[in-house]
Amino acid sequence: MNNLEKQTEIFKALSDKSRLRILKMLSKKSLCVCEITEVLQLATSTVSNHLSILKDTGLIIDKKDKKWINYQLNPHPDDPAVSSVLVSLHLLLEDDELVKKDKEMIKTVNREVLCSKT
Repeated sequence: MNNLEKQTEIFKALSDKSRLRILKMLSKKSLCVCEITEVLQLATSTVSNHLSILKDTGLIIDKKDKKWINYQLNPHPDDPAVSSVLVSLHLLLEDDELVKKDKEMIKTVNREVLCSKT
């Protein structure tokens, strides 16, 4: 994949409201699928698809932790464009009401309770 194609994929990943919300949540703490699903109020399959797109572009990574897979922002991206986006992420959408609500919600989501429902 050439540079233009790679950067196009990054912009496509950033062009979805739910994916931007996920990135903003992950800028605060790592989360599992059930926690993200609870905040976004979307189907697990939809959230998994969004996470896959973000992971494929190098914006996020996942790490296994016992029975959970935690998603987090990529701390060491290979692509300078991804690095630039992640560095700028803290400036984006800080005054958005939905993003503020998401940040408050992730403080109280409990994976032990949420994941036992599935």
